[in-house]
Amino acid sequence: MHGNGAHWRGDQTQASRETTKGPLGRAGHRALSLAVMMLVVSLWVAACGTTGNGPSAFSSNGATGGQIQVVATENFWGSIAAQIGGDHVQVTSIINNPNIDPHSYEPTSRDSRTVADARYVILNGVGYDPWASQLLAANPVNGRRVLNIGTYLGKHVGGNPHLWYSPDYVTAVANKIRDDLSALDPANAAAYAQSTQTFLATRLAQYHSLIAEIKAKYANTAVGATESIFAYLAPALGLRLITPPDYLRAVSEGTEISAADEATVEQQINQKQIAILVYNSQNTPNNIQAALALARAQHIPIVPITETLDPATVSFQQWQSSQLQAIATALAQMRG
Repeated sequence: MHGNGAHWRGDQTQASRETTKGPLGRAGHRALSLAVMMLVVSLWVAACGTTGNGPSAFSSNGATGGQIQVVATENFWGSIAAQIGGDHVQVTSIINNPNIDPHSYEPTSRDSRTVADARYVILNGVGYDPWASQLLAANPVNGRRVLNIGTYLGKHVGGNPHLWYSPDYVTAVANKIRDDLSALDPANAAAYAQSTQTFLATRLAQYHSLIAEIKAKYANTAVGATESIFAYLAPALGLRLITPPDYLRAVSEGTEISAADEATVEQQINQKQIAILVYNSQNTPNNIQAALALARAQHIPIVPITETLDPATVSFQQWQSSQLQAIATALAQMRG
């Protein structure tokens, strides 16, 4: 699906991560980033001479310049919000580059201004974008609506944050965005309801069709993955993800993988216990490169997926459908 370019991006992203992250790991780097970010935000707020606690700058229907200003921390949620809001919203996604690691993103003063101007903010939560909550706290605005998706879905920090890879969660979030926009802008509630129906029933049609097709053809097929990014989608596809959960979590969080888990993954590959190996092309440290090389040597198809839209110009459904098609193609090879 991505070809050599995706591998290059993953390697370059990892090289950059290793340069800045050092021995801290993703979690440690996030904590350091938050400290730096709060300093930047405090300086910006001081320069502006306001904390944003004054009267709301928004009109009665929740819009500025005729549109609701929406900020999504990541572009996959931003794509969905834009399709539901249509011409009634202006959506800005803070993380919109496939070469950026969302886990260790360091917000800028421009991000602070963007959030300060937002009427509706959508963040993933579950510890995936903790800097967003800090930006909101530093830039309070009367009447702003905030959707923390993890909180809405009953998730907690420490769980799997890759919520957009669950088809059920995507549906739930789309409906919640519809309800929130309708609350902010009741005059256009019917339009939001119609666009949500169009998104779920029409624009996601290929997405759901591919999911159903894979589930029908390959139910209970054992597969492997390099991190938890695939842990929601695998069961939705009817696939049996047999990679140790602690291995998936460790790679996602940038912490040390146990020797036992690493040995299990190597055994699963060497003994061809898995039909395919799915990996995050935005997170390929040396141990993952070694696992991918081992899978290639055993002629096990490997499938790259990404954390954010790739390329950044496509819609959520185009991105996901492309990846699903690549998974279906890889699974078909085991019958070749």
